[in-house]
Amino acid sequence: MSFNFHDLTFGDLKGQSVFITGGGSGIGAALTEGFLAQGARVAFVGLSDAGEFCDAMEAKYANRPLFIECDIRDVAALEAAVARARETHGPIGVLVNNAARDTRHSLEEWSVEEWDDAIATNLRPQFFTAQQVAPDMRALGGGAIINLSSNSVHLGLSGYPTYVTAKAGILGLTRALARELGGDAIRVNCLIPGWVMTERQKALWVNDADLKECLEQQCLKEAIPVEDMVGPCLFLASNASRMMTGQELIVDGGRA
Repeated sequence: MSFNFHDLTFGDLKGQSVFITGGGSGIGAALTEGFLAQGARVAFVGLSDAGEFCDAMEAKYANRPLFIECDIRDVAALEAAVARARETHGPIGVLVNNAARDTRHSLEEWSVEEWDDAIATNLRPQFFTAQQVAPDMRALGGGAIINLSSNSVHLGLSGYPTYVTAKAGILGLTRALARELGGDAIRVNCLIPGWVMTERQKALWVNDADLKECLEQQCLKEAIPVEDMVGPCLFLASNASRMMTGQELIVDGGRA
């Protein structure tokens, strides 16, 4: 079944200034394209050059995203990236905290430095991007923050305990910020993917036995493509979900 980004229509996202972390690959690239297809002005950060991706998006939508090379572990650089996005596209009305790294490890082998580095990738940036965009959203009269967590939290999966801990922290951060920012009409929700078949997953972790086990546990017997994260994310960003905040939207084929 082919996916057409134009089949999704959220008219209020047209012209919105959107900031996405990790928006040049995997789920993030699909989200970038989804917002571009709605006519949003998208800025995204990533570690690797995304010029070719931006060229392709501009050719397809006549709407070029702004790519800013940035290591999200460097909070000062991340704050500078948000400022550049604001200068280019105007006050940020939608923030998508997508970037993460699910490095596998055991309890025994992990060092303090590796723990700190994983938290600095998978949890800390979400707080500081929200801190940076909240004044923009207040000035706009409201906004939407979408944090991506993982169904590994609900399933209690082993093999990457720091990642699962960070993703659980994102759920707490989402609820706390929803309460703190709700008076300013800023909504904060959590999109929780299942095992999505990104190129990274397929290259590093997907194998026949594990995929078979996953599909047996899912209600829907289909491996999840990255495109299936787009509609739910656009929904959480748009006025279609304007009375939703502090919530979890699980998109995992009915596994958790």
